[in-house]
Amino acid sequence: MSSLSTERPRAAGSSRDASEQAADEIAAELIGLLHRNAPAEEFAGRLAAVEALPDALRRKSSLVELVRMAMALRNRLELHEQRERGMLAVIESAQDLSGRLDLTGLLKTIVKRARHLMGSHLCWLTVYDSATGAFQVVVADGAISDRTGRMTVGRNLGIAGIVMTTRLPFFTPDYLHDNRFAHDPTLDDIFRDEGVAALVGAPLMRDDEVIGLLFVADRYHRTHTALNVSILCTLAAHAAVAIENAKAFAEAKDALAHADQARGELERHVRDVQGAAEAHEQLTSLLAKGASLGALCESIAQLLNGGVLVLDEAHQVIGRALAPGYEGTAADAHAPNDEHSAALAKALRESRQAGRSVVAYERDGELCRAIAVLGGNEVLGAVLLFRRQDLRETSLRTFERSSSIIGIVLLSQERVEAGKSREVAALLRTLISPRQDEPALTRDRAERFGLDLSQPISLMVVEMAEPRPGFWARRLRAGTPMTEQVFDEVDGALAIVCAATRAQDVLEAVTAFARRELGDAYRGVLSRPVQSPAEMPALYAALRRALPVLGRLGMRGAIVGQNEMALYSVLFETHDQGSLNTFLDATIGALTSHDRKRGAELTSTLLAYFDCNQNAKTTAARMGIHVNTVRQRLASVEELLGHWGSASRALEIHVALRLWSLGMSSARGGADEA
Repeated sequence: MSSLSTERPRAAGSSRDASEQAADEIAAELIGLLHRNAPAEEFAGRLAAVEALPDALRRKSSLVELVRMAMALRNRLELHEQRERGMLAVIESAQDLSGRLDLTGLLKTIVKRARHLMGSHLCWLTVYDSATGAFQVVVADGAISDRTGRMTVGRNLGIAGIVMTTRLPFFTPDYLHDNRFAHDPTLDDIFRDEGVAALVGAPLMRDDEVIGLLFVADRYHRTHTALNVSILCTLAAHAAVAIENAKAFAEAKDALAHADQARGELERHVRDVQGAAEAHEQLTSLLAKGASLGALCESIAQLLNGGVLVLDEAHQVIGRALAPGYEGTAADAHAPNDEHSAALAKALRESRQAGRSVVAYERDGELCRAIAVLGGNEVLGAVLLFRRQDLRETSLRTFERSSSIIGIVLLSQERVEAGKSREVAALLRTLISPRQDEPALTRDRAERFGLDLSQPISLMVVEMAEPRPGFWARRLRAGTPMTEQVFDEVDGALAIVCAATRAQDVLEAVTAFARRELGDAYRGVLSRPVQSPAEMPALYAALRRALPVLGRLGMRGAIVGQNEMALYSVLFETHDQGSLNTFLDATIGALTSHDRKRGAELTSTLLAYFDCNQNAKTTAARMGIHVNTVRQRLASVEELLGHWGSASRALEIHVALRLWSLGMSSARGGADEA
């Protein structure tokens, strides 16, 4: 404490010396305070002590002025120190901008530095989100409430609204009671929890646009100097630069990633194009070398890393292959009439219309992609590809080009087959044509196919479902070899000429093939033996007339003998199915209706009775029942049909029964097949 506070009045003679001494002591003390950077309170104490000296002291006024000058010097030094700290903070922030890429860490550093430099309780930084039209806090320091770090404020509320309008910093010593702006109730509630009083906000500018705000707040009323606000604005500018740098870096990084991706896509595309060219060259080379269908399938399966099936017109598998190491099972599980056949048929229709491959179905995690194989306007078959994943565009083109290669092979095979069967077809047409060739020449040609025209021969004509009978003729010819016969498509039906002694074997073989491949979608007639090829044209015409009668009878899935059809062809070849049904109902309708309702066998018993020359014992023996049972059934028949003993009535009933028998044999054939 200064000795001035305890100084006693001295003699008048010594007052001059005392004043000089007091002045020297005060000056020395002030220099010491300045040297150790004493707080302002100590300078204020010295001023009070000097002002308390007696007014009579001659140098009192100069001493008071000396203390005040020391206080001013101390304030200037403090201001210089504050400016120096601000400059250092700005320099450090600039260094951070140039040396750090972590945006979040950099913003946290700027917020902490601003809070420390301003000596404030709380600091936070917000970024403007144009999508929501609001400012969202991204970094906060010194907060008490968790809600402070999650604050969101609209662009027209609070200090944010003023800064957005003026593009200048804004200060308020008492935020909650300041009415110069519109308040946000939620924000005011958070500030009450934090105890915020004074608040200053500086804008983060990009060109002339506010992209965020930097705030410092105190929990007491406070007025900030222009220097503080200037430093805060500088730090806000640094934060804006950091955000823009991060955005530019992200955009550059994205652009680089896109460039890398585009380069990778280009490289993949080049590899795919090169692979497609090599695949096309490989397939073309195989085709030029006359490779088999199996070899082509293996090459395609290996190129596309999957399972490959080649189907014919009837969706039967005629070629297959699996890529080495491919473990899929869908190709092996494929069957012509399985649960996916409808989806496959639909996909192949779409493929024919679009000329492209189509995904048909999925089985056990494998996709089946199908494409129709065309030869001109005709469908030759299809190619199926089974893979776990679908093909990329370039590989897809390779698969679709491979179908063209397969089409060429199938066309070639068809032409070879047509060449082999051309002589057969010519011989067959010669035999059934009204204008036949020289008999000796015809016999010589037939002998080359194992057919002896000097012996009795038989003719079979069969109508078949789509595809055309020519296709089924090729399938039949590719199956078990059938000797002593010639066959081909004639006028939309399958015509077969064979030795009469082999007729029954041929009938059984053709029936087994048709039931296996077509179900009940066929019907046909087998002729009686003829002795000479000269009889064949008339025989063929008779069988062709019989086929429509079978259709009118509704017969399917059976081949009947000509002898069974002879009478009916003459009587009913001009009638439609409705007329035949009317005839049957009028003649034996009561009998067939009774059998259906009772489960009886009156109709079959009456037919057997007629076929056995109306002999009850022979009928009983044929049917394996007692003769009395036959007589009882015939009595029941007479009750239902009336008297049928007259020749004309018996003939009419017998004809109706034979027609009914033909229809029943067709139904039984379909049931057996099922």
